[in-house]
Amino acid sequence: MWARVKGKTENDLLRLPFKAAFMFRPGAIVPMHGIKSRTTIYRISYVVLGPLLPVLRALFPKSIATTEQIGRAMLKLAKHGYSKSILEPADINQV
Repeated sequence: MWARVKGKTENDLLRLPFKAAFMFRPGAIVPMHGIKSRTTIYRISYVVLGPLLPVLRALFPKSIATTEQIGRAMLKLAKHGYSKSILEPADINQV
């Protein structure tokens, strides 16, 4: 159900008369600078997987982004736009 709601929301936003709209699909997000998730299961996951992050990033470099990378990508898109409206993890890291 979550994917249907997200997909419908993305499509609805893209139909609005904005100059541009960008949808982020970040995949795995690594919190930076002391940020902690409010969702208990995510907090536990970060604690358990934290030591494995360097290995996961080496195995899946295009699937993992940091909160800092996502924030910078959002700012850059707001200023300069991008060729795609829906950004997957590889696009976010590229921006």
